[in-house]
Amino acid sequence: MKPTSYYPVICTAKVAETAAFYRAHFGFAPAFESDWYVHLTSQADPRVNLAILDHGHATIPGGFRKPVQGLLINFEVDDVDSEYEKAKVAGLDIRLELRDEDFGQRHFILADPNGVLIDVIKPIPPSAEYAAQYDAAALEKIGG
Repeated sequence: MKPTSYYPVICTAKVAETAAFYRAHFGFAPAFESDWYVHLTSQADPRVNLAILDHGHATIPGGFRKPVQGLLINFEVDDVDSEYEKAKVAGLDIRLELRDEDFGQRHFILADPNGVLIDVIKPIPPSAEYAAQYDAAALEKIGG
């Protein structure tokens, strides 16, 4: 298989509210919008996409028509500190305060209207212990 695109689809009863959240706080714009499905594209990078789907829609196989749970979406950004301040000012549901991790991330985690966790990340050099676990090219990319 040679994928031409990849994006998560959030299944929810809150299609409009969820789409509005990602538009307002993450800079997405609709490429397609209906009452049961919204396809969002990042205004900063059109390769970054996200879809919102009514969890009860007939395109989802029977037995799987349930709202999302247990999903974590990662957004890597250039300036995580500024994104954290914006999230605080907007009163977003921050679940993990901004912090540095030994494994090579400066990040914070917030929740969307469905309880989907969003990890906003700036890669940073990892500790020596974790650096040994990285592929050399990946480590070079983050300056480790």
